[in-house]
Amino acid sequence: MPTDSASTSLDRRVAIVTGAGSGIGREIALMMAASGAAVAALDIDGQAALQTAALIGDAGGRALGLRADVSQEADIDEAVGTAVATLGPLDIMVNNAGILDGYLDVHEMDPAVWRRVIDIDLTSVFLGCRRALREMLPRGRGRIINMASVAGLNGTGGGVAYIAAKHGVIGLTRQMAVVYGNRGITVNAVCPGVIPTGLRHHSQELLGPGLPDFARRGVAVNDDQVRALVPAGVRGSVQDIAASVCFLAGDGAGYINGHSLVVDGGWRAR
Repeated sequence: MPTDSASTSLDRRVAIVTGAGSGIGREIALMMAASGAAVAALDIDGQAALQTAALIGDAGGRALGLRADVSQEADIDEAVGTAVATLGPLDIMVNNAGILDGYLDVHEMDPAVWRRVIDIDLTSVFLGCRRALREMLPRGRGRIINMASVAGLNGTGGGVAYIAAKHGVIGLTRQMAVVYGNRGITVNAVCPGVIPTGLRHHSQELLGPGLPDFARRGVAVNDDQVRALVPAGVRGSVQDIAASVCFLAGDGAGYINGHSLVVDGGWRAR
């Protein structure tokens, strides 16, 4: 397996991970599979989703790769239905898919870009949660983990659409924890800090031409900025985030609900 196994056992669990074709999502899928879960990897790039599933299968795990634009209700409904029919009843839903917004402020933001970012970063989380509840509520158990960001707690870390969406993810997570906590379902969020992935490039591709080059915009774009921002002095890794998600999905986190787990090397402590 191309990753270290998480310490939390997820044996005989079935998990769905959105945005699992690359970056943090792929690592979550790999680590969950290494911990014993059967995993459905969803991504708008169907080939990338299949590649994630193949990596899991090559290591002896059970996996399914599915193309889905999770900002579309029909796509998420079909993908979850296929995953459950193929792998079994749903235990864990990880709403990880997301994009950046070019670090644009209000006066720079085109309404069409705003809507696309909100659709992918917030509405898709709502749709994923809603579809997961259809599977979890009748069974009286389940774990939902939503990917937020330190930008969901700060006024920095992204542009206006990204920050608004990630604040929304945290609010959604808290409201759901209150409503469903007595029905056997925990709902938590993870807030990554500076994690190197291909997200800037993928976001630029998805949002199309006409936006500024993302490469040098925003915070922590070079090592000096990282050292100034993060007390740990270094970037985190996709493994750091995946391990946190696996912990929240495991038995040891059964009494954690409505929490936003910050994984940022101390950024928020400043």
